[in-house]
Amino acid sequence: MFDEKDVKQRIVAWIADYFRINASPETKAIIGISGGKDSSIVAALCVEALGKDRVLGVLMPHGEQKDIDVAYDLCNTLKIRYVKININDATQALLNDIAKTGLRLNDIAVFNTPARVRMATLYAVSGVVGGRVANTSNLSEDWVGYATKFGDAAGDFSPLSDLTVTEVKAVGRQLGLAAKFIDKTPIDGLCGKTDEDNLGFTYAALDRYIREGICEDEKAKEQIDRLHNVNLHKVAPMPSFRLDDNVQSVEF
Repeated sequence: MFDEKDVKQRIVAWIADYFRINASPETKAIIGISGGKDSSIVAALCVEALGKDRVLGVLMPHGEQKDIDVAYDLCNTLKIRYVKININDATQALLNDIAKTGLRLNDIAVFNTPARVRMATLYAVSGVVGGRVANTSNLSEDWVGYATKFGDAAGDFSPLSDLTVTEVKAVGRQLGLAAKFIDKTPIDGLCGKTDEDNLGFTYAALDRYIREGICEDEKAKEQIDRLHNVNLHKVAPMPSFRLDDNVQSVEF
């Protein structure tokens, strides 16, 4: 039985310990704030662990973000400092220069590049103010590879990576966050589709399959298994050649 009160307390203590061991007393948690549940809950956990003055939110719209008001509301609710950096010009300049080489842009480049520009932005801000970048991915997303390698899958510390979406929401309610920060329909912010539209199944079905091994929809089960297997490289350590290795190939 998932005990959200206990888990919340343990995550807060874990964040505090991470910063105590890996940072100075002035080091800030740097969090990309989208207004979605994951970034909102990570921000709230960091505020409890470190205090609001050691948490910096970074809003990174890609051009116009229609739901950015939720991100503003979250920062104001938690009383954390925030900055807004629009990634549109930097992203478009990079894609335009790639196109000028004669290479043909595809959806993989167009949809994943903004996520990587966002992570580069977070690390730039972190370097300016002295911080550690929070990874806001959860277990459900990681399980099926619904994250961009070296984009939103990156970070210095990851409070939610062992929690399913269902469990993340429970922790959010335990934190006392308003429903609009927890139950907002997750949208990738890039192609305009919801997460579940992109995946082809619900998070509820995915979470049950992860925790109980049960998926009554055979088509959804096949899709989950396929995504899990082809995306293991996103969560596995980078394969590295070793001088004392005799292995002819590397498999995940």
